[in-house]
Amino acid sequence: MARRLYYLAELSRATAELLQDLRAGLADAAQVRRATEERRRRLESIEVRQRADRDNVLAERRARRRILERVSVEIRKTRRQMHTLLADERRLARLVEEIGRVLAVRPGAGYAAVRVEKVPLLGSLAGPFSGLRGRLRLPVLGELVGRFGAPRNEGPAGKNGVFIRAPEGQVVRSIAAGQVVYADWMRGFGNLLIVDHGEAYLSIYANNESLLKQTGDPVAAGEALATVGASGGNEHSGLYFELRHLGKAFDPLRWVVLK
Repeated sequence: MARRLYYLAELSRATAELLQDLRAGLADAAQVRRATEERRRRLESIEVRQRADRDNVLAERRARRRILERVSVEIRKTRRQMHTLLADERRLARLVEEIGRVLAVRPGAGYAAVRVEKVPLLGSLAGPFSGLRGRLRLPVLGELVGRFGAPRNEGPAGKNGVFIRAPEGQVVRSIAAGQVVYADWMRGFGNLLIVDHGEAYLSIYANNESLLKQTGDPVAAGEALATVGASGGNEHSGLYFELRHLGKAFDPLRWVVLK
């Protein structure tokens, strides 16, 4: 009996140790399971973020592609517009060159050929045009939004003139005495009027709503030539104005009084 009791005690102790080891194993297994579950949740979270990041990247790529397509369209459109504008400028240059040739062979070419029977509205603007530098007035009152020589994206004027934004219907006046040598519509410049001031000086008034003078008409300084409009295709109404000598454009603002 004593021996059996001893064996039972040893068996009970061994069983207790085995149970303890089993409990420790179960605890370790539970800890591993919790760590595995935590790792799985982290991996799922990472996968969700990666999927969201991938979707964002794809969305950004699509948006960038759409922007590039729009930019490409705008670039092509701008290039076409630039080609059109350059063609318009060349057309005007050819017209001015032809006018210059005609004026050069006209009898009495020069200032004496410009006869104005009317009394000038600006009496101080008498004499040869070359002597009027710094005494001229702009042909219309308004906002100067395009300057001579400025890039086209800085204003509606070309590099050869200035653009003066003004309300439609406002009167455009001659800067000096002269004679109208061109009064007609021209693509890119709308209703265009050119005045010969003698000495191979020309003043050019474009984008007009209507022309009040015809080719051959003499004009006095300050006399009404046209009315402001947007016939040249500009977004805003206003006057496109150039000054040329021997066919070459120069900055009108160096010849006018800005007051």
